[in-house]
Amino acid sequence: MTYFTARQNFEHGEPPKIGVLVCNLGTPDAPDASSVRRYLAEFLSDKRVVESPRWIWKPILHGFILRFRPRRSAAAYQKVWGEAGSPLLTISVDQTKAIDEKLNRDHQGRYVTALGMRYGKPSIASALQALREQNVRQIIVLPMYPQYASATTGSVFDAVAKELSAWRWVPELHFLNEYHSDPRYLDALSLSVQQYWAKNGRAEQLLMSFHGIPEEYFLAGDPYFCHCQATARELAKRLELDDDKWTITFQSRVGRKQWLRPYTDHMIESAAQTGVKTLDVVCPGFAADCLETLEEIALQNAEIFHQHGGEHLNYIPALNTDDAHVSFLTSLIEEHTQRWLETPIEHEQLATTHRAETKERADKMKQAQFPK
Repeated sequence: MTYFTARQNFEHGEPPKIGVLVCNLGTPDAPDASSVRRYLAEFLSDKRVVESPRWIWKPILHGFILRFRPRRSAAAYQKVWGEAGSPLLTISVDQTKAIDEKLNRDHQGRYVTALGMRYGKPSIASALQALREQNVRQIIVLPMYPQYASATTGSVFDAVAKELSAWRWVPELHFLNEYHSDPRYLDALSLSVQQYWAKNGRAEQLLMSFHGIPEEYFLAGDPYFCHCQATARELAKRLELDDDKWTITFQSRVGRKQWLRPYTDHMIESAAQTGVKTLDVVCPGFAADCLETLEEIALQNAEIFHQHGGEHLNYIPALNTDDAHVSFLTSLIEEHTQRWLETPIEHEQLATTHRAETKERADKMKQAQFPK
C-alpha cells in the first residue's frame, strides 16, 4: 500500500518543463437540474464559499437549496448555453490555448498549460496530473480572479494543496495571488471599454459591477472589497470619467445576510427611476463571460432597468480572449517564472550533453535492481 502517487513513466534525463495551471470557478456539465444539482452540491459544500458551521449549513443545503434551486438555475443556464457548451468553459478553454500558444511561440516549448476548474470538470486535480505526465517540475498557478477573495482564489489554493499533498515528488510551486492593480490589466480593461464605446456609442453612465461576498467576510479580513474599489477607481481614471459618471456595485448575493453594497440590481433600478435612460455595465472581476454576466446582468438586470423607465442597458463583454488580455496574462506568467526560464547556459549545455548517458545509467541500475 502506498499513500502517495507518482508519474509511472518517468525517464531520467528527460528535460523538465514549466507548468501553467489556469483556474476558474467551473460550470455544470449540462444545463439541466441534475447536472446543476451536482455542481451546486460541490460548490456550496466548500467551507471557503459558505463559512457557516456545517451542522447548521448542511441541513439547509441538502434539505432546501439542492431541492429547489437546481431547476431555477438550470433554466438560467439554458438561456446562455451555446452549441459548444457552457460559455465559461468554452471561453476558458480558448484562453488557455491562447496563453499556451503565445508562451511557447516566445519560449520554444518550455511551457505546458492546463485548465482546471475549481468545481466540475476539468478538475484542478486532473489538470495537475496532466502536467505531471508532461514532466513538469515547476508549476505556476493562475487563478483567473483579478481581485483576491477567500471564496475564490483562496479556494483554488486549497484544491491545489489537496492534490499536491498526495504526490510523492512535489513540484516547485508559485501561486499568483491577484492582479487587481496591475497597470497591464487596467490598460486591457480600459481599452476594451473604449473599443466598445467607439463601436456602439457611450451611455449616460458606466456601472462597474463586481461579484459580491457576505459583508462579514470583509469585516473578518478579506481584502476583496478594497481590491474592487482600487480596480474601479483606476479604471475610471484611465477612462477620464467624472465622479458622477460611474458607480461601483456588487451583484449575485444569496440569502438574507448583508452582502457588499451597493447592490447592482438596486442601483440599476434607482438609476432608471431617477431618469437615466442609457446605462453601460462592465464587470471587471470576471475574466471570462459566464452565467453572472450573460444572464444576470445582460438579461435580468436589463429587464429591471426597462421595467423602471430605462431604455437601454448595454453589457460590455469581459476581456475573454482579447489580444490585450492574453498578452497581459502571458507577460504576467513570464514575469513570475523568469527565474525558472533563466537556467544558466552552461548548466543547460551540461544537462543536454549528459542526458543520454544519465538515461543509460538509470536504465542499467533499474535492470540490476528489478530484473525481468
